[in-house]
Order: sequence, then structure tokens, then C-alpha cells
Amino acid sequence: MKKLSPVVILLCTLCTFPAAAQSRLTLTPHVPAAVSSGQAALVGPLSGSEHLSLAISLPLRNEAALDNLLNQIYDPQSPSYHRYLSVSEFTAQFGPAAADYAALTQFAQANGLNITESAANRLVLDVDGPVANIERAFNINMGVYRHPVENRTFYAPDREPTLNLAVPVLHISGLDTYSLPQAKLIRSAAPDAGSKATGSGPHGQFVGSDMRAAYYGSGPLTGTGQSVALFEFAGYNITDVQTYFSNLNQPLNVPIVGVSLNGVSLNCVPPRCDDSEQVLDIEMAIAMAPGLSQVVVYVGKSDVSIFNQMAVDNTSKQISCSWGWTDDETSLDPIFKEFALQGQTVFVATGDFGSRTPGNSTWPSDDPYVTAVGGTDITTNGPGGSWASETGWSGSAGMPSKNGVPIPKYQQIPGLMSTNGGSTTLRNIPDVAAEANTNQYSCWDGTCSGGNGGTSYASPQWAGFMAMVNQQLLANGGTAIGYLNPMLYRIGVGSAYTNNFHDITSGTNRGYNDVVGYDLVTGWGSMIGPTLITTLTSH
Repeated sequence: MKKLSPVVILLCTLCTFPAAAQSRLTLTPHVPAAVSSGQAALVGPLSGSEHLSLAISLPLRNEAALDNLLNQIYDPQSPSYHRYLSVSEFTAQFGPAAADYAALTQFAQANGLNITESAANRLVLDVDGPVANIERAFNINMGVYRHPVENRTFYAPDREPTLNLAVPVLHISGLDTYSLPQAKLIRSAAPDAGSKATGSGPHGQFVGSDMRAAYYGSGPLTGTGQSVALFEFAGYNITDVQTYFSNLNQPLNVPIVGVSLNGVSLNCVPPRCDDSEQVLDIEMAIAMAPGLSQVVVYVGKSDVSIFNQMAVDNTSKQISCSWGWTDDETSLDPIFKEFALQGQTVFVATGDFGSRTPGNSTWPSDDPYVTAVGGTDITTNGPGGSWASETGWSGSAGMPSKNGVPIPKYQQIPGLMSTNGGSTTLRNIPDVAAEANTNQYSCWDGTCSGGNGGTSYASPQWAGFMAMVNQQLLANGGTAIGYLNPMLYRIGVGSAYTNNFHDITSGTNRGYNDVVGYDLVTGWGSMIGPTLITTLTSH
């Protein structure tokens, strides 16, 4: 055997050797491509004393059985149709084993990480600790890098984490800041050319109550007994919400409940904090369903932590998210599947730069287990009036998935994508749409203004609408709609499609055009509220 020279021996004392044989790699990647390729220049090490909040995910058990049950629950011919699971039933059948979760908890504590949140479904463990402890626990080095495109630095690990733990770990969220979350709204912009706002807000701008009148009318449903959950990456200023309804001379009777995760404050006071996305989500959901029992605003740093808490609480059967970030389908799909098994519906705004919207902004709207909401430009019959016409909004993000998400079964309908430029191999978005043009009035950051828009407005509209659907279902003795997409596509290809949706056939997002039926600008279109409620509650 060749002997190592003294110089080589000395140099190797400075090397970082691979983890011990019993170490286990996580099941998903964590190193940004810009780091692994060397495209992002290393600035230096991340301070060992800096604290990070992480969310450690474990994989599902019996996932094949879970997928089979999911198919049965959403098959109208199955005896299991809409027989949803409770959180405890989901955990017992498909959650990680209690012993595995206990082993992960012990591992974190033994490595100097504080447990900040334990989850009843055992899918996620939230921890906090200094970088030095995180590096030792996961056998990584955390570095600060120069972003190759944006004028900022970011931190990331230099290699894939390995854990001295026999339990398989799915993902560790929070190890990098290469891609920052983006809100899907446009503030104080000029309306699209040709837009004629016919709203009841200042200067004819649209407000949430205009959308309720246009899409639903003056019917009795208000979302009574229902809760809407909102996904947010920052807190909110309740005064902004109160000002919005006060300025419109409208009552605000819906309790707004905040849930803080990852140590993020529920309070957001300008100029140190921007609450524009958070507040408009609250305003639009309440305006569409003014009799809600509550709006629950979940605020955190980790998308996994936020969504998982919504699943564990299981108090809101309709969820809205108007943020986008880097695709992490593998770590989120277990939670999205739990939503579906528990009868929870998830709406996600697609984005605001048309077909050019990048994949790291569009996600998670192209996940197969959420309903992707695009944007339209609506005209009403005067302030607070009925629906008059609608075209596709040029900013509506729609396209085959830029994240490579395979086409789901509900979109594999012969001929569906043959005339609209859609893909027969990738997930196509959006599924539905609602008003999103920059002709809307909102209050945030201590001020109120018009000229605002984005698919951020459309997603909470649909969540508020679904609260009315579920209100009617419960009144009829039924259960919640849950995973909406299979039913949407059955309606779309059925004979009663145009009785349930405004089929938007005019408009473009600079890559795809609105056409008859489904398209990649507005999906199936916007809701004809009364008829669609009747259709959804009779299935």
C-alpha cells in the first residue's frame, strides 16, 4: 500500500471527512444549483452564533395505501366518497411512527437544537438553534454566497445534510435563502389599457363587495359557520382592515385570529413591515363571505410549518395562499394530501407576469393537489352591480408547469389540451380565475389607494366563495367539498359547463390566449356563483 507523505497527512487533518457509516442522507436535495455549480461566489462562513429556524419533515407511512384511499374519497361511485379522516385517523394510518418522531426529537435536543413546535400529525418538527449546532447536527458548513442574479447575498449549506439517525428524514426547510418568497400582487399600477372599472370604491375602483355582487349576487349565503385560513410570511396591522371597511361604510363582524409560527410576529407596523399582501387577503375573503365565523391568519417563516399547522388544526376547510417560492413539492405533497383526506380545499394564486412568470414565483400553484387561481378583468353593471362581461387579464400567470410537475389525472382528458397550447405531460395552470386587474381599492401600510391588482385578489375570493359552498353543504346534511379539482374538471367537460362558469374567450397573457373551454389564461373561467353552488352541493 502506498504511504501518505507527512505533508498529505498534515493537510488531511484540516479536511472534513464524510459522516460516520451510520449517517443517513435526507431524501430530498438542499444545496442550491448556483452553489453546487460554483456560479454563486462564496463570500465567507455564516456566523456560528446566528440563530436559524428549521422545519424537519419526516416521510409518510403507507403512501400507496394513502393514494388509494384518496382516489376512493373523491370517486362519486365509491362508498368512501367524501368520508374524510380526522387528524388522529390520518396520523394513525399514514403519519410517521411515534417512535420515529420521538427519535427525531431526541436527536434534535441532543445536538443543541430547541424544539419550538411539535406537530400532532408527526410530519414536521420545528426547531431553532445557532448555526454552529446546526452544522454539527447535519454535517454541513453554512456559507454566505453572492447571488448570481439578484443584488444580495444568501446563505446555504455546502453539501447535502447527513444525520446520525436511523430514521429517514424527508427534508430540512430553512437551510438556505437563495430564493425569497414573493407576494403575488401589484401595487398602485395603472389599469390595463381598455379597462373600465365599474366598482363602488373611490374613482370607480373595485372593492371586495363588488366581487361578491358580480359573482354571487344578493343571495343569503355569507359563509356562516365556516372558517377561512390564510397563508402569510409576515404579520398584519388590524387597523388597516378596520379602515378598509370603515371607508366603505361596511360592517366588519368577522373575528380575525392570528397564529404565529417560527417566532414570526403577528404584528406588522410600517415602515419596518409591509402588510399589503396579508391585509388584502383578509379584506377579500371577508368581503366575499361577510358572515364567516373567523379568518385565521397563519404567519411564519417556513411554508412547511405554516401549511402543516393548518392541517393539524383542521378548523378551516378553505385555505388561500397568495405567495410564491422555490418548488418543494416533495416536502409539501404529504401535507397537501392530508388536506385532501381531511376535506380541506387549497387555493393558490398563480402570479402576475403572464406566461413569463418564473417557476419560483408560480409555485405552489402548479402543485396537483391545489386549485390554481388565475386573473381576469371584469366589467359589472355599475357599482355593486351584476356581472356584465369578463376578459382574461394580461398578467394572469398560466402555462404548463415550469417546475416539471407531471400532468395530474384530472387533466388527462382526451382533446382538452389540443386547442389551447397546453401540455399533455405537465401540470397546466390555472384551474379557475377571478378579477385581478389593477383597478382595485385596498388599505394597507397605514394608507388606502386604488390601482392595485394581482392574482392575490383572486385566490381569497375563491376561498370566501368556497366557504359559502360548504355552508350550504352542511345545511343540506353533507360534508365539505375538499379537494376541488377532480369535480371542477368533471363540470368543465360536462354539458352544464357554461351554466356554472363564465367561459372567458377573449384575452391573452402574452403567451397563451383565452379560447372556448379550458385555457392557460383563466382555466375554466370565473364562477357563476348561484348555479355553481347548486352544482357543487348536489354531487
